Amino acid sequence: MNRKLRGLMYTIPGFAIGVVAATSCSGKDALGGLANDLAAQCGLVCPGDGEHIADGNASISGVASVDAFFSSVVRFQTTADAISGGIQAELDAIAASVGAKAGDNADLKAKLKAQFDANISGGLKVTYQPPQCTVSAKATLEAQAKCDASIKPGMASVKCEGSCTADAGVKVDCGASATLKCTGTAPMLTCMGECKGDCQLDAAASCSGTCNGTCSGTCTVKDAAGNCAGSCMGMCKGTCKLEAAASCSGSCKGECTYTPPSGMCDASAQAHCDAMANAEVECKGSCSGKVTPPMAKAECEASAKADASISADCKPPSLNVSYQFNAMIMGDATGMGAAKFQAWLEGFKGHVSAILAYRAKLDGLATVGTDLAGSAQGAIEGSINATLKGKLDLKASIGLKCALDEVPGAIKLVKDSGTKLQASAQGSLDVLGSIGVS
Repeated sequence: MNRKLRGLMYTIPGFAIGVVAATSCSGKDALGGLANDLAAQCGLVCPGDGEHIADGNASISGVASVDAFFSSVVRFQTTADAISGGIQAELDAIAASVGAKAGDNADLKAKLKAQFDANISGGLKVTYQPPQCTVSAKATLEAQAKCDASIKPGMASVKCEGSCTADAGVKVDCGASATLKCTGTAPMLTCMGECKGDCQLDAAASCSGTCNGTCSGTCTVKDAAGNCAGSCMGMCKGTCKLEAAASCSGSCKGECTYTPPSGMCDASAQAHCDAMANAEVECKGSCSGKVTPPMAKAECEASAKADASISADCKPPSLNVSYQFNAMIMGDATGMGAAKFQAWLEGFKGHVSAILAYRAKLDGLATVGTDLAGSAQGAIEGSINATLKGKLDLKASIGLKCALDEVPGAIKLVKDSGTKLQASAQGSLDVLGSIGVS
């Protein structure tokens, strides 16, 4: 009899905890508050009010490879909201500068047109290089290692389809599928590649940027002394300021990107490997292009790819703006009208440049949203279902079932954030497209 009682004493608590876990996860309180408290203390309950993925909680299952997916979803939503808010803030700043109503794109377009009509003829011509977005290979590997313990950051590397910039002081071997490029001061100021910044033209030559000096042709903007200070439709002599990388037939005093004849970059230059078309290069620095993490668990690969785009750093591009003052501004002897417009234009360029950087990151996030709602969802659900078929302790089993219940909510967050992003992108295209900035 005593043996039976002793067996019952060991059996009942285990049975009770199992029942508590099951009833708590379904939202039912069959055994009362005390039993629920016991289950919660043992970690045998699903997230409660304020603890779901929709509330920003990514610790759903307690399993690293599964919760990495929820973490990516939370980061995606946070980043998407920041981009949407950032684009709107820049548009509102432009609106304030021309007296338009914040958030009213139709009014903003009308006020911008009025601003240009009052100062210039023929509209603006804006050129720029697409914003460069880079991803840290080290950060990508560390994030993947947290998800999959088999990944060793010091022994693994990512693949980069684009350009991989090496860390300072690191010996570079680009291999057969990429070309070594150096970016820095041109040797003897002679740039045998592309120059960005000031190109000194002691002899008259064509200038694809802003000509500061004399122009043997039509100059779109002139300074108070009558010298050219805009685009030169002819030959420029003086300084050609190149906002976008281009050839320089004079002395490149800015930044030069070139292929070193010696096969090595100077210590002061930044080395990067530019992968050939459709090729990938091993990257341990930062990648400007498509990043492919090393092989790992399917759900970890999906999260790593998502996190790479989410953490991408997109630099605002430099804009080259050319225009021609109208007759009224040209006829203003004081020059105040021209000076006022040029000062406004500098601020406007800054806001447009920031929007273009946001949109570059938005393009990457659009792919992330598709992946998270598609392949990542399939990988995470497949992983959970496969794991549940194995031998698990009660806590792990309940955690994974809780995670499975949270997946639909996570996918809804991704799709809602994606819809908001597209609306922001369309709003900026609507406004900037009206003045020729695509």
